[in-house]
Amino acid sequence: MKKHITFLIVLLQTVVAFGQIDTVQKIVPGRKNSIEQQKKTYVILISADGFRYDYAQKYQAKNLLALSNDGVRAASMIPSYPSVTFPNHYALVSGLYPSHSGLVNNTFYDRDRHDDYYMGNKAKVADGSWYYGSPLWVLAEQQHLLSASFYWVASEAAIQNITPTYYYVYNEKIAIHKRISEVVNWLNLPAEDRPHLITFYFPQVDHAGHVYGPDAPETAREVHFVDSAVNELTKAVKTTGLDVNFVFVSDHGMTKVDKDHAIGIPAAIDTSKFIVSGDGILVELYAKNQAGVKATYNNLKQEAKDYDVYLKVDMPAKLHYAQTDDWHNRIGDILLIPHYPKVFNLYSKKINIGWHGYDPSVVKDMHATFLAWGPAFKPHTTIPSFQNVDVFNLIKNILGLTYTGKVDGTGKLADEILIPQK
Repeated sequence: MKKHITFLIVLLQTVVAFGQIDTVQKIVPGRKNSIEQQKKTYVILISADGFRYDYAQKYQAKNLLALSNDGVRAASMIPSYPSVTFPNHYALVSGLYPSHSGLVNNTFYDRDRHDDYYMGNKAKVADGSWYYGSPLWVLAEQQHLLSASFYWVASEAAIQNITPTYYYVYNEKIAIHKRISEVVNWLNLPAEDRPHLITFYFPQVDHAGHVYGPDAPETAREVHFVDSAVNELTKAVKTTGLDVNFVFVSDHGMTKVDKDHAIGIPAAIDTSKFIVSGDGILVELYAKNQAGVKATYNNLKQEAKDYDVYLKVDMPAKLHYAQTDDWHNRIGDILLIPHYPKVFNLYSKKINIGWHGYDPSVVKDMHATFLAWGPAFKPHTTIPSFQNVDVFNLIKNILGLTYTGKVDGTGKLADEILIPQK
C-alpha cells in the first residue's frame, strides 16, 4: 500500500510540474551595453505568425497600413522552403535557409544524433546545440549590445551559449498589455542596461487561419487584434522618447486546402525500414539502411497520385532543400510533396482547413508580410517581393553590427529601404 501511495504522490508531482507554465522573466546578470553601443538606435522586430501578405489590405488593418505608409511596405516577403513556422522564424534572424541553419522543419530527424526535433518538445527547443548560424540576438550580445525577447523561435535556447539578456520562455498566458508594458520597462532602463534589439511575437492569426481558414471572420478578428496591439505598442514606445525602428513581419502565409480528401500513408512505405517524419505538406523518409532507398522510391513513383516523390539528390534547386544544401544531414532520403491543395494525413488525425508549407513560388498564398517604419527607413516606400533571408542583413545594418560568417541573404533590401547614413 505504501508503494502505491508513493507512486501516486510522484505521479501527482509530475502532472503538476508539467502543468505549470513559466511566466517569469529571465535576466542574464552582468551584461552591459558598451559605451559605443549605447549610442546605437533601437529595433523592435515583430512577427505575426501566419499573417499572409495580403491580410493588411484584405481586412483593412488600418493602423498597420497607416504606419507602413509612413515607412516601407513590400508587395510580399517570400518565405524559405518549407514555408512553416520554426524554419522561417529562424531564417529571418539568421539569414540562413532552413537546410543551412539546421532547422529544416518543425519536426525532423537528425541522423548523427539519432534523435528527432519536435517544436512541441520544450527541452529540445531550448537546447542550443540544435541550431546553427548566429541569430541577431547572439550577434548583438557578442558585440556588447543588449537584446530582449518576448518570444521568438530559439530565443530561449543558449545558442553558442548565449541567450538574449532579457527573455521569456514561450507561453500564451501573459496578456498583451503586460507584454507591451514590459517592452516599455526595458526601454526605460538606464542606457547601459537597455536592450537595443527586441523581438515580439503574436500567434493569434496563425491559430485562427488553421482552424477557420484564411477567409473566415475569426481570422479577420485576429488580424484586427494584432493591428490594435501594434498600435498600442507604438504609442507606448513613444512615451520613452527614444527613436525606435519597427519591423513587422510574418513567417509565412495561409491557404485553404482540400481537407476532405487527404492523402493517407502510401502502401510503398515500409515503416520497419524508414523513419517517417512530417505530415501535411512535406513527408520525409529517413532510411535505416540505404540499400532500400531506390526500391522504395521506385515503388512510390509508381503509386504516387496527387503528390510528387523526390530523392534528396533530385530536389529542385530553387527550394534549397537538396543533398548539396543539407549541411547538417537532416533532410530525408525520400521526400513526398503533395500537389496543392492536397495534404497528407499519415496519422488519421483531424485535418484543419487552413495550411501552409507549400513551395511559395507555386502557391502565392504562402507569401508573408513585411512592413517597416521608424527613423532608419525611407518614407512612403513600396518595394517588390523579396526573400526573407534578407531581413538578417537589414537589421544587422540598422544596429551597426558586424558579421563575417556565412549567410544566404543579400544586402539588397537594406540598400533599397534604409536612409543612407551621413
